[in-house]
Parts: sequence; C-alpha cells; structure tokens
Amino acid sequence: MSSQKGIRRYDEPAGGWGALKALGAHLIEQDIAVKGATTLLRMNQPQGFDCPGCAWPDPKHTSSFEFCENGGKAVAWEATAKRCTPDFFADHTVSELASWGDYELEMTGRLTHPMAYDAASDRYRPVSWEEAFATIGRHLRALPDPNMAEFYTSGRTSNEAAFLYQLFVREYGTNNFPDCSNMCHEATSVGLPLSLGVGKGTVLLEDFDKTDCILIFGQNPGTNSPRMMTSLRDASRRGATIISFNPFRERALERFQAPQNPVEMATLTSTPISSRLNQVRVGGDVAVIKGLMKVLVEEDERARAQDQIEILDWDFIRGHTVGFDAVAADAKATPWTDIERRSGLSRAAIEEAAHAYMRAERAIVVFGMGITQHRHGAAAVQQLANLCLMKGNMGKEGAGLCPVRGHSNVQGDRTVGITEVPTAEFLARLESRFGFKPPAAHGHNVVTALEAMVKGEARVFIGMGGNIVAAIPDWQATHAAFRRLDLTVHVSTKLNRSHLVHGREALILPCLGRTEIDLQAGGPQSITVEDSMSMVHASAGRNAPASPHLMSEPAIVAGMARATLGERSVVDWEAFVAAYDTIRDAIEAVFPIFQGYNARVRIPGGFHLTSTARERIWATPSGKANFLVYQGLGEDPEQHDPDVLWLTSVRSHDQYNTTLYSLSDRYRGIFGRRDVLFIDTEEIAKRGLKPGDRVDLVSASRDGVTRVVRNFELVAHAFPAGSCAAYYPEVNPLVPLHAHDPMSFTPSYKGIPIRIVLSGAQEKAA
Repeated sequence: MSSQKGIRRYDEPAGGWGALKALGAHLIEQDIAVKGATTLLRMNQPQGFDCPGCAWPDPKHTSSFEFCENGGKAVAWEATAKRCTPDFFADHTVSELASWGDYELEMTGRLTHPMAYDAASDRYRPVSWEEAFATIGRHLRALPDPNMAEFYTSGRTSNEAAFLYQLFVREYGTNNFPDCSNMCHEATSVGLPLSLGVGKGTVLLEDFDKTDCILIFGQNPGTNSPRMMTSLRDASRRGATIISFNPFRERALERFQAPQNPVEMATLTSTPISSRLNQVRVGGDVAVIKGLMKVLVEEDERARAQDQIEILDWDFIRGHTVGFDAVAADAKATPWTDIERRSGLSRAAIEEAAHAYMRAERAIVVFGMGITQHRHGAAAVQQLANLCLMKGNMGKEGAGLCPVRGHSNVQGDRTVGITEVPTAEFLARLESRFGFKPPAAHGHNVVTALEAMVKGEARVFIGMGGNIVAAIPDWQATHAAFRRLDLTVHVSTKLNRSHLVHGREALILPCLGRTEIDLQAGGPQSITVEDSMSMVHASAGRNAPASPHLMSEPAIVAGMARATLGERSVVDWEAFVAAYDTIRDAIEAVFPIFQGYNARVRIPGGFHLTSTARERIWATPSGKANFLVYQGLGEDPEQHDPDVLWLTSVRSHDQYNTTLYSLSDRYRGIFGRRDVLFIDTEEIAKRGLKPGDRVDLVSASRDGVTRVVRNFELVAHAFPAGSCAAYYPEVNPLVPLHAHDPMSFTPSYKGIPIRIVLSGAQEKAA
C-alpha cells in the first residue's frame, strides 16, 4: 500500500467508499481478509471487544455496524497474520533494525515470545517468562531508592491491568507514573479541575442529538476519532450550527459520507459538516477564544443598556460561578488588532462565530490536542471553560465541554490510580484495603522522568504498552538517556522504535491484544475500559492468541510484582489474575465511584461515572465554577525574528498516535511518504523558495542547542500566515524538553518555533 509514492489531489469526502476501500486493502495487507471481517463484526458489541483505537464512545455497544475506518485498521494491525518470531530477531541485529522505518518495524507482525537483548551479538534472543521476571526483580531490588525506577503506562492498558500496576509500584515504594496522557490531554486533567472541579468532559453522546451549536477547536475527528463523524453528521442534518477552528481545512470538518448510510453511498452524496471553517494561526486559539468572549461580554452590556434580552446567562453566572468580572474586564481590554494579528482571523469571522454561539440555547465546545499541546495548554482549556460558563452551557442536556481523548482507555487508567500526584484520600483507601503504607511523595510525569534519566538519576524504565521513545520530545537528549539506563522493559504486541533505543539490558514482553481470548485459571476473562465521556464497559476478545507464549497484561504485572516483592508482598497476585472480578472488587473498594462495578459492567453499554460538573456540583475550593483569567494571547511569533515559523505536528490519516498503518495521508493527498512540510505558497515565496524544494527544519529555541530534522519537501497547502505543519513523531526532535506547559508539563508539540533552510545549506555555510 505504501509503494505508490507521490502528492496527488484528493477530492472525495471523508468516509464513504474511500474508507471502505482503504479498510479492505488493510485487511488484505495483513493477510486476514476473512478473519478480519469476522473480527470487526464483534467490535463494540455486547459480549464483544472494545475498539483498540480511539476513546470516542459507542451508542450503548448495541449497534450491528459500529466501527470506523481507523478502528478497522487498528483491528487489522492487531489481528494480523504476520508474526515477529525469534527467527526474525536472529536474522537482524538491533543496529540494523534501528535503520528501518517505523512502518517497516510494525509490519513484521505480532511478537510471539519474550525476548532479551544480548549485547555480545547485538540481537534479541528468546527467554522464558521466569527468566524475564527474574531479571526485572533483580534490577528493581538492587536500586538503592525505588524512585530511581520509572513506570510508564499507555492508554491501551485496561482498568484491571492499570490498577494492578499502580498497586505493584506503590507497594514497591514509588509514585513515579509517567503516563501517555502527560503528552496529550494532561492540560485538560490539570486545567479543568481549577475551573470546574473535574478533569474530564461534561457531555454524553446523546447530548450531540440535542445541541443547537457545536464549536470545534484543534480537533481533526475524521482521522483521530472517526466515529465522532456520525454525531457531527446527524447534528448537521438536523440543522445544528457547527463552526470549526483549525489551521488545516481538514476534509472531515468540511464534508462526510457515512459508510453506514446506503443512500449516501449509493448516490455518492455527502453531508456538509462545518457551517464555517476558520483557519487559525498555529498557537492562535486563545486569541480566538478571547475574541469570542469579548463579543459576548460587549453584546450583553449593549443589550442590557437598551433593556433588551440578556446575552449571557446571568442566573447561572450569579448562582454558580465566581471571577466573572475579572475575565470580562480582560476580554474587553484586549484590542481587536492584537486578536486579529495573533489568531490570523478577521474580526468579522470571530463575530460571526460568536453570534452563532449567542443564538444557541444549548452548545457543546469540543477540543483536541490542538488546544492542549502548547506551552499554555492548561490555561487555554480554562478559557474554553470560561466560554461555556458565560452562557450557562454546563450541566444541562445538549451542552457542555467535550475534550476528545486519544487512546481507548487513557482516561480509565487515570481513574483507577495511574497518577504521580495521588490524593491523601486515595492513598488512605489503598492502605485500608491492602494493609501497606503507600508512598505519599509526588512522583515523576513524562517530562520529569526524562529529566531524571538525562541527569542519570533514573536507572530502570518499565513501559506498559505504547512507543514512548518515538512519542517523547528532544530525541537528541532523551534517546541518549534511554541508552544509559541499566534496564528497559516494554510490554508490547508488536515491534516498535522503543525496543531499539534501549538500556544496557532490555526485555520485550509480548502480551495479548484486545481482540484475543484471555483464558486464566478462573476461565475466560473480560477487561473494562472508560471512554472519553466516562462510560465504563466490558471488553472480551474472541480470537485465538497470536502465540501460545503470550500473557495478559494483568498476568505480566503480577509476574513482575512477585519477582520483585517476593514474600514481603501483602497482595494475593494469583487470585487477582485467576479472576478479574476480584480486581474489580478491589477497585470498587478503593474508588467508591465504581459502586456495583461487576454487576453494572455486565449491562450492555456499561455505566457512567458521574461527573459532578454535569450535575452543577462544583468540587472546587470556592464551591463554585471559577472564571479564570489568561494573561496575554499565548505564543507570539513576532517575539522572534520574521523568518521564524510556527510549526504544528499532525498525524496522517493512516496513523494512530505513533502507529503507522501505511505511509499515506489520503485526505491531504500524500501517498507513500511522510517527509513533507505543509506551508502556504506565500510563505514559500517569501523565503525565495518554491514547492518541491528540500529543506531542513531548525528549532528556533534560544537555549543554544541545535535541533534539526532534515530533507523535508515543501508542499504548497492553504495554511495560515506564519504557520506550517509536518508529521508527528518525525518532528518531535525539534521540541526541547523544557518547552512544555508549566501547569501540566505537556510538551509543546503543536507550537514549535522553527526556521527553514535549503537542505545542505548549513553544511556548506560551515
């Protein structure tokens, strides 16, 4: 699929026949045309398995055809017939594999055996599970301080595995839990509690059926959460206003053809999605939000002065909030010239969007990582909360704030205890249930864990899923730090970059996938996940495991715990692994919000974890929802020289997080390649360049460190002035480790100041 290399115009709508054709090609490529189709019919169904892709909710897990193109690709990727066996590792050194592309690595297929790195041969060799666990236990017991180990979690990990993982690590003696959410929606988890008292969204899927207006900020649903397109399509067709703010004119924000709709498929028609699509300059979202609030505040003052109907919801503001006056004064004092310059939008465009929002009785504000992955991501999230609070769009049907999370259980992992900053109440409940004193000192997030590695203060890394080496920033420093570790361990389903940037000793531990039968001593087991709207439901695979040597994630955690803690452990690990109901009982004992866990999760569609903000109960120190002021307008390219561009990283349509399903990006017209920089023709000409030129991207960081990625082709694409885009994770090396949000520590992947130079020009100048 990746051989047809080139740049070609793609005029089809999102979804439709293009999606079905692409999914069929992926099933064939993975040698599972029949098996894959059968497996897909069990996805998101009662007694079936949860999609291993995004966290967008399903309509009660009752639909007969509830999966999307990218969910299908995730299944094909996991259920593939290809196998990565010990013979493969015997044929290839790690040094050779490190030269392969990420797509090539993943196409080797499912891992079949636990493997250990052999430095003498520079190869991975097969080992027994007992030997692997013994190696982990030996290293962890040898550390003089448990805080010298880092325990990473990806969003693929189930609630049951995540709970056992945090239990093991806290009994071991540390709160070092760097988590994939630190790199995506941590700004939501940190910013929203200060505004609303909760770190999650406040809407349910059915709210999209009742809303009058949807504002979408920094989110590309057609690629990152395609099942969301059904909700947007339905809202558009019944007359709801949808207005999008995004640097790209993403195809799915323009029009969508529903593969489940026979009329649209037969007539080759599609549904317009956005009433207006505003191309915001990279990093200009706060300016837009302040502009919207400025219009609301000033229009409301004008209406009240003329004894007309109030624009703002003053009953809600007076009864449920504090801090409005300061936010209103800040918005009024912000000049339109600054708002227009920073946002890249005209005053008229912002006023048009504001008036649509004003007219709506019920509105939903949706946002993605285009908001969170900035130097001031948490504060930007709080401004969206301000926007909702001004109109009382919180705690009523058809309204609220909707962060679109990434991986399928990234939210659930946090709910069941994966946090580096545990509350005293949580630790007390953990101690009461299990009888050991958990550590109270705050641990490491991803950024502080990487800083500890760079300084040599961390010696062991264990990762539950994911591909952290590709996902992290500042590769020059951080990859070198990984290689200096004493031990790296990765629980994985397929080969990836993190297995090749390893410590002095390294282990790859292959685990069951979401689609596979999990058979334990107590019989077949199911796991549970929490979607981005706080719905918890069960998942049970039906495919035979890819190898008889695979273990489930809970069993792997238990094996590591037994090998490390030995007789001093107070936890009955064997009982937990034998029957996952016992894990859910323990979760319920520690987290009362899971009351009736085992009974409720067996109901089709699962159950909702109540959001206090949705009930207009504000779990903040003030007891109210808080309007919070943002000083200024965020990153400003004019603080640098005029040659500086603001680069945002993006995912291709054939990509999920760091996983590459192919090298193509159909909706943007890129096929068989990823070495491109999207940039407007005027910005190209301004630099004396032309489309097709090869350039190096150089970080404009002022810390004196040279960070560069080389040989990208300029692709002319309608894009805001002063802005450009390239693929993640290829441009992650340009992000300094210190370039992160000070509140959430989320790296600034969506706002990278860079310069571009002709490839080879630097060497010639030197």
